[in-house]
Amino acid sequence: MADIDDPRDAFRPAPGEIPTNPGVYRFSDRHGRVLYIGKAKSLRARLANYFQPLRSIQPRTQRMLSLAARLDWTVVATDTEALVLEHTWITEFQPPFNVQFKDDKTYPYLAVTLREEAPRLIITRNDKIKGARYFGPYPKVWLVKETTALLQQAFPIRTCNDADYKRAMQSGRPCLAGQIGRCHGPCSGKIGVEAHRERVNELVSFLAGGDDRTLKRMQRMMRDAAAEQRYEDAARLRDQVAAVEHVLERNSVALGLDVDADVFGFKSDELSAAAHQFIIRGGRIRGERSWLVDVELDDAPSSLLEQVVQTAYEGEREPPPQILVPVIPDNADALQEALRLRRPRGGRVRISVPERGDKAGLMDRAMLNAGEHLLRYKLKRSSDITARTDALAELQQALGMPEPPLRIECVDVSHLQGTGVVASLVVFEDGLPAKSAYRKYRIEQTRDDTESIHQVVRRRAAQLNQLEKSGAAPSGRYRDRPQLLVVDGGAPQVAAAARALTEAGIDDIALVGVAKRLEELWLPEDPFPVLLPRTSEALFLVQRIRDEAHRFAITFQRQRRSSAIASQLAEIPGLGPKRVQALLKHFGSVSRLRKASVEEIRSAPGVGPQLAELIHERLSGET
Repeated sequence: MADIDDPRDAFRPAPGEIPTNPGVYRFSDRHGRVLYIGKAKSLRARLANYFQPLRSIQPRTQRMLSLAARLDWTVVATDTEALVLEHTWITEFQPPFNVQFKDDKTYPYLAVTLREEAPRLIITRNDKIKGARYFGPYPKVWLVKETTALLQQAFPIRTCNDADYKRAMQSGRPCLAGQIGRCHGPCSGKIGVEAHRERVNELVSFLAGGDDRTLKRMQRMMRDAAAEQRYEDAARLRDQVAAVEHVLERNSVALGLDVDADVFGFKSDELSAAAHQFIIRGGRIRGERSWLVDVELDDAPSSLLEQVVQTAYEGEREPPPQILVPVIPDNADALQEALRLRRPRGGRVRISVPERGDKAGLMDRAMLNAGEHLLRYKLKRSSDITARTDALAELQQALGMPEPPLRIECVDVSHLQGTGVVASLVVFEDGLPAKSAYRKYRIEQTRDDTESIHQVVRRRAAQLNQLEKSGAAPSGRYRDRPQLLVVDGGAPQVAAAARALTEAGIDDIALVGVAKRLEELWLPEDPFPVLLPRTSEALFLVQRIRDEAHRFAITFQRQRRSSAIASQLAEIPGLGPKRVQALLKHFGSVSRLRKASVEEIRSAPGVGPQLAELIHERLSGET
C-alpha cells in the first residue's frame, strides 16, 4: 500500500530513468538549498533505497526526504571520480544532512610560499594559500615561532612582506629587515633569485623529512670551511648545524627515518565522534590535528573514516605514501586512487591497519588522543550554561511542557541474564547531576523490564504522594518533585511508567522514554516517537541523563553480585572474610573468579588444593 501524501512524489524519477553508471546525486529543497549529497557505484541501485516504503527508511533519512523537492544526479566514469566529486560538492555546498566536520581548534601551520618569485617561510592559520607547501599543523603557536626562528637561522631565506620586497627590488635598496641582517632574500642584495630558490628547496626537503642528508651536508661544509681556514663561514655553518639539531630534538622519532605516514585515531559514541591525526615525516611527528564529527544514525566508523581521511587532504595538503587507520574505510581502493591523484609527483598511497610493532603503538596513541578530545568536548558542552539553558527550553518545546524541566529524574533497570535485578534513579537539576538525590532499588520479583519499571515508578510516586499529603515542606533533594521523568526504553517501558503514575493519581509530571541506538523520544499513548536533531542540545542532555542512570544501575548491580558471592564464599570452612577479599582482589572481578579453573584458584595466596576444589564446586554449582 502506497504512503498517503508521500513527499517523494514531487521528485520521484520515472521507471528506468535513473542510469546504472557510477555517479553522485544530490537532494535539494524547494528553495534550491542542497540537503544531502551521496555517491554510488550504481545510481539506480542506490537511489532505489530512497523510494522504499517510508516506514522501512531510517528516521533521519525520512526527515531529509520530507524536506526535499528535487533530485539530481551526475554520471561519472569511475568510483574514484565519484568519490572525488562527492567530497568536492560536500565542501562547496555544506549540506545539513551530510556529516559535519569541525576542527577542535584553528591550528597554526608552517607554510613555504613556493609560487612567489622569492618564497618565504611563514606561520599561518590559513590552509588555502595557493601554491604554498604546508607543514604541520602544530598544537602550540609558541612552539612554531621558536621552530621558525631556528629554521631561518639554519636556512636563511626571505622574511620581509610582499610590499617591502617589491619596493626593495624596484629601488635596488635593501628592505629594513635586509639592512639589519634579518632578511636574506634577493631584496637584501646579497643573493640572487636562483640561489635563494636553492635555499628554499633545501628547507622544504628538510621539513619534508630529509633530516640526515641536510645535517650531514652542513657538517661536511663546516669541516671543509674550517680546513680551508674560512673561519667566518665555518662559524656560520656551525650555528646552522646547531639550529638544525635543535629542531630535530623537538621532534621525537616515531618510526624509521625513511617513513612518511599519517596515523588516524578515531573514537565515537551515539551522537559525536573525534578523530586525531599524527603527521609523520622522516620518521618524526611533524604535526597533529583533531576533528569533531556529528554522528548520524547510519554512520558506521568505516564510513566516517573515509570522510575524515578525505578532509585531512583538502586544499594544498599532500597525502603521504602510508595512511594508517583503525579500520579500513569504505571504498578503500577508490579512496587510495583519489589520494594518489593529490600527490604532485604521483606514487602509490596505501591505506592499512597496523597490527603490531611501533606503528600499532602509534595508533594506540592516536586513539587515546581521539578519546581525550571527545571527552573534553563533551565535558565542555555539558558545563556550558547557555547550552544547558537551550537544552531545557528545547525539551520543553519538543515535549509540549508548560515550563522547562528544571528537575529531571531518570529510571534505569539492570540485571545479568534476568537475575540480580536492580534499578537506579538519578536526578539532574538545571541540567547538572544532583548526586546526593540518587537512589538505588532492589527488585526481588519481576517478569521483565516493563514490570521492573512499573515497580520503581510506583514506589517513587508513593513517596511523592506521601510528602504531598503530609503538607510538610520538602527536606532533602530526593523529596523535591520533578517536572520530567525519563525512563530507559521505548513505548512498552513508557506505558508501564505511565500506568504507575496514573494508579498513583499523578498527572503533573511529564513522562518520556529514550530508546537506545536511534535515540528516539517516546511519549505516552503516542504511536510515533519525537525525533530531535542529532546536533541538538536537548538530545545531548537526555543522552547524558540516560547514560548516567545506566552507569549508576550497573555499578549497584555489580556491588550486589560481589557482596552475594562474598557471602557464599564466607560459608566455606577455612575461608574467612579476609581470605575472601584477598581472593577477589587476586582475580580482579567476580566474573573472572567464576570462570577460573581449580588450578587457577590454587594459585591465589592462602588457597590449598582442597580449598580450591570447594571454591570451584560452590561457584560452578550456582545457577
